[in-house]
Amino acid sequence: MSNQTEKTRVERDLIGEKEVPQSALYGIQTLRGIENFNISNFKLNQYPHFIQGLALTKKGATLANHKIGLISDKLKEAIVRACDEILEGKFHDHFPIDMIQGGAGTTTNMNANEVIANRALEIMGHQRGEYNHCSPNDHVNCSQSTNDAYPTAVHIGLYLTHIELLKPYKKLINSLRLKGDEFKEVIKVGRTQLQDAVPMSLGQTFHGFASILEDEIKNIDFAAKEFLTISMGATAIGTGICTVPSYAKECANALSTITGFKFQTATDLIGATSDTSSLIGYSSALKRIAVKLNKICNDLRLLSSGPRCGLGEIGLPEMQPGSSIMPGKINPVIPEVVNQIAYKIMGNDTCVTLGGNGSQMELNAMEPIMVQCCFESANLLQRACETLRTLCIEGIIAHKDKCKSDVMNSIGIVTALNPIIGYYNSTKIAKEALETGASVYNLILKHNILSKKDLDIVLAPENLIQPVNLDIQANNTK
Repeated sequence: MSNQTEKTRVERDLIGEKEVPQSALYGIQTLRGIENFNISNFKLNQYPHFIQGLALTKKGATLANHKIGLISDKLKEAIVRACDEILEGKFHDHFPIDMIQGGAGTTTNMNANEVIANRALEIMGHQRGEYNHCSPNDHVNCSQSTNDAYPTAVHIGLYLTHIELLKPYKKLINSLRLKGDEFKEVIKVGRTQLQDAVPMSLGQTFHGFASILEDEIKNIDFAAKEFLTISMGATAIGTGICTVPSYAKECANALSTITGFKFQTATDLIGATSDTSSLIGYSSALKRIAVKLNKICNDLRLLSSGPRCGLGEIGLPEMQPGSSIMPGKINPVIPEVVNQIAYKIMGNDTCVTLGGNGSQMELNAMEPIMVQCCFESANLLQRACETLRTLCIEGIIAHKDKCKSDVMNSIGIVTALNPIIGYYNSTKIAKEALETGASVYNLILKHNILSKKDLDIVLAPENLIQPVNLDIQANNTK
């Protein structure tokens, strides 16, 4: 916003005149958006990939318009250079508008049009605001409407975000795999419904974590590929009014050449203009990952609970003091914060679903809130994966003696004996162990059901955690 001493220029639009700060590359329509939508702390300049998507969309459109003879060489060169400078990270502070806005993204589209037009004017040797030489509407927005340019920029921005998200996500999976290998010989008690179950290895636990996350790569990739279908050429409602027949194809080709991604035009632009299912699908894919990360972090908190009066099977890195009153207390703050990020992503997905449900006739005016939620969720997930890996997973240690002690004292190991000593004997031993506090191991020997040699074979770690063939007969199967 301008102050009383700042130089301004006067710009005009349909509503009237306004003084725009001379230092601003944006123009009057962006300024109106700033004034009208002082809603949230989510500003466009916080989402660089979205700004890149806008610049790429405008660059692709300009190249297509130039090829079909609608934009001069001079204008093409200036607009493309302005777009390239934005892609290099310049002028992002000139995108100050709120992500949450009325108008189905018109303010966002005009913010990009005005910034690019004013920068192009400077490149051509003109003053900002001299739109007769390069107009935000007639030139930068040539052959476009907000209703095809905005969703296309969203698609490109989210696809770029997706590529960045996969990097820390795959690193997290690899880190869990490495922990699985490190802990493969640590035998622990498995649990179902928070009750003791049968033995397993701690390595199997971490390999399980890695597997359920790895399974989601195919799903989220599939969801992201829908962003490569765009609606450029649809203009206002999908009829293509104000374009020429070859424009849509030329624009998709230009974007494919610029980015290296294979863009294609939607088969039905009327349907595509009001359809936000690609956002719904990607948000849902993010939610699936969030649910799994939440499960993993819940398990890490339980497995590390204690240190003396909980499960205490693993130790998490000590990140900060855990209490302002209890000396020595350390909390699992990293899994806790990732839990909260997971909840936020789940909540955002509900908002995206409701936004998608707001589609009416030939447009969905609720797309801006859906866009904000998708970008926020992807960015949060990216940072959560990196934080969880570097500040938690890589530093986890196994409390091997505690794990072994729990297995030997567990009633659950009687399940491994069940195929050999029979269900009746297994039940009797389990009941006596619960009533007396004696170990299953000692009770088997006490009742001479198995020899110590055979019992040690059955309860050998490698025989407790995978299918085995054991040729062992019980002494007493009554």
